[in-house]
Amino acid sequence: PDMYPGNCWAFRGSQGYLVVRLSMKIYPTAFTVEHIPKTLSPTGNITSAPRSFSVYGLDDEYQEEGKLLGQYVYDQGGEPLQMFPVMENSENAFQIVELRIFSNWGHAEYTCLYRFRVHGKP
Repeated sequence: PDMYPGNCWAFRGSQGYLVVRLSMKIYPTAFTVEHIPKTLSPTGNITSAPRSFSVYGLDDEYQEEGKLLGQYVYDQGGEPLQMFPVMENSENAFQIVELRIFSNWGHAEYTCLYRFRVHGKP
């Protein structure tokens, strides 16, 4: 609900995934990832921010390999809220979206995700 340092979904290490069920099927157009800015960080850095990640559309929650919608890099030196357009267009609408994080900006113990949003058309 807020962007205070530590109020994030944290997972151990630099790789993890998150599966989100949307309220309805949509044709995804973009994704937003948000992390706190360096100025709000108690250490002055945001090495726990996600770095490289991919987003997939899934037909159901049991599907192991979804449709790749794009591969991206969150810029730790950019704005805290960053939007990424869908890179791989799909004819399918999806109600389930998977975010796979492959690396962070150097934090050895954990990665923090503050907000992940899916934008699209019904």
